[in-house]
Amino acid sequence: MLLTAVAFVVALGLLIAIHEWGHYRVAVACGVKVLRYSVGFGRPILRWQRVGSDTEFVIGALPLGGYVRMLDEREGPVPEEQRHLAFNNQSLRARAAIVAAGPLANLALAVVLLAGINWIGMEEPVAKLAQPPAGSLLDKAGLSGGDRVERAAVGDQPLEAIRSLSDLRWRVTQAALDKQALTLEVATPQGASKSLNLDVAAQVQGEPDAAFFERLGLVGFWMPAVLEKVMDGGAADKAGLQAGDQVLVVGSVPVADGAHLLRLIRDLGALGQAQTQAWLIERGGQQLQVPVRPDVQSAEGGQSVGRISAYIGGPPEMTLVQYGPLEGAWAGVQRTWELSSLTLRMIGRMVIGEASLKNISGPLTIADYAGRSASMGLVQYLTFLAMISISLGVLNLLPLPVLDGGHLMYYLWEGVTGRGVSEVWAGRLQRAGVAVLLVMMSIAFFNDINRLWG
Repeated sequence: MLLTAVAFVVALGLLIAIHEWGHYRVAVACGVKVLRYSVGFGRPILRWQRVGSDTEFVIGALPLGGYVRMLDEREGPVPEEQRHLAFNNQSLRARAAIVAAGPLANLALAVVLLAGINWIGMEEPVAKLAQPPAGSLLDKAGLSGGDRVERAAVGDQPLEAIRSLSDLRWRVTQAALDKQALTLEVATPQGASKSLNLDVAAQVQGEPDAAFFERLGLVGFWMPAVLEKVMDGGAADKAGLQAGDQVLVVGSVPVADGAHLLRLIRDLGALGQAQTQAWLIERGGQQLQVPVRPDVQSAEGGQSVGRISAYIGGPPEMTLVQYGPLEGAWAGVQRTWELSSLTLRMIGRMVIGEASLKNISGPLTIADYAGRSASMGLVQYLTFLAMISISLGVLNLLPLPVLDGGHLMYYLWEGVTGRGVSEVWAGRLQRAGVAVLLVMMSIAFFNDINRLWG
């Protein structure tokens, strides 16, 4: 709990500070007088002012935002000799640059963080795939358990190396959102190679969620059909199965790998009453037949599934995904662009009803993820910070009047028409923007509560 709180406060403080620092630095560069730079709202708990500076730096008690207060004639009287330092008297280009600098600073931070992660390197599962479910797209295309995806291409793009399983899932997600075909180059365990052309778009029903990956057949990494640990008193223990046993056949069905074995066990309880079946196992170099009757339990949605109370498989084969200096920096730029584009597309799909509003997360979920990522290590926490920084940057560029993007929308109108938005319309749009933002916050809190305590 303490780790979660600390990780959340550090993440929020850093992202807000970077966002406001972008506004502050560009404002100073444009010759605008900055009165206050604040991270957090409410009563100041810490404040200071550098010698020779007009800016007061503040840390507020409520760390859920921040602001940069600039000299502005719309907010109070400005001495004649300082009118040229006021924000409202700057050129349209300067005002737009100051406003855009906050979100762009968040995107720049994401580039730096992702580049750093690429340089540090991260251990990830290789793209050696589990046996796809029968009837799935990968099964029909001829992929088998243990096949390793080496290269992939979305649509007409050139084939690129697949470094890890998460890299593959990202390519699949891109193909699904772009409604493009996916080409995979696969190496079999026997050393042969084959090319698969997949109509990924046909498998998308709303959004690329867990059900989509199930229909596609991308269910996880390959693992052997070996019992790693047998729990006392469970169905496996009662049947006489032992840790280290490799399952070869369940009933009359040959077992491809650990994921396939898990599906077979689950399906044995689907009718609410499991049947005893003969399992062919290998133990100590000898093959044995063992009668096994799984326990039947209820899963999500009230569906019955089979369980044997044993850990199956083992850790995946891992690889170090690491980049050189230039390659890592460019990969950070590319991934920031791709994730920003993905965020915008998901927002658009939610607006038109093609994606669920359940994808909106609030501060409770963010805090939970902050704690989890921090407990997993530095690289995972930096990855979390990069993702949230991208989300913050993109969301602030949305054309809502209460956000930076709303002000940019006003400046676009001014650039096209030669006149600013009237006070009447500015007030109306401001109220509409606040209403939309309140609705989004309400949905986010509702999703948080359902996700964490539902």
